[in-house]
Amino acid sequence: MTLDFDEPGSFDEVVDGCDVLFLLRPPAVGNTRATLNPLVERARGCGVQHVVFVSVMGAADKRYVPHNAVERCLRDGPLDWTILRPGFFAQNLEAAYRDDIVRDDRVYVPAGRGRVAFIDLRDVGALTADVILDPDSHKGQSYDLTGSRAWTFDEVAALLTDVLGRTVRYEAASVLGYLRHLRRSGLGLMHSVIQTALHVGLRRGAAETVDPTLSRLLGRPARDVGDYIRDHGDVWRR
Repeated sequence: MTLDFDEPGSFDEVVDGCDVLFLLRPPAVGNTRATLNPLVERARGCGVQHVVFVSVMGAADKRYVPHNAVERCLRDGPLDWTILRPGFFAQNLEAAYRDDIVRDDRVYVPAGRGRVAFIDLRDVGALTADVILDPDSHKGQSYDLTGSRAWTFDEVAALLTDVLGRTVRYEAASVLGYLRHLRRSGLGLMHSVIQTALHVGLRRGAAETVDPTLSRLLGRPARDVGDYIRDHGDVWRR
């Protein structure tokens, strides 16, 4: 079977017989009102009893964020949903930043001296499993999720230096410098603008607040970026 968000006729076969819908917005899907929302409505009509949606931090109050429309669709219906809002991913270090670290021994972003409460996707996965297995404890709940400590990028570079045994530095990019850097790397214009705006927000404390919710729900301290780097050193070795 094939799920095509642009083809509502593909929805029934995918959700038929399912009790739970786990929903994660693909980056290429911008118009969630015309794609993800109809899937949610169709899933409810086919008997799905629990929708677990991975949103983003702050989406509830920002209508321009694509996740906002899905959150409103869920809240406007029955209390059959759980919304997870993770913050800034530690895994960005092996995705968006990896080439700069491996090739140039630098973390290069326009984040100034901002601090970030990086969240490890392993913890998001563990919580998602708990939510799916124990729906009655989580239906109708929205959870803001962060790691257990906020770090500067200078501290992140020092961690990388320690784990890799070579010097990695943090270079605070300018806004235009970072935008040019992304475009030269082959990233499309719109994605480059979004990435730049996201990191500029870090200068202003957009991801510095540590929320205890994840640790409370897991029953243990949430992982931080130090745990992630120590467990994944091979990602940045040459």
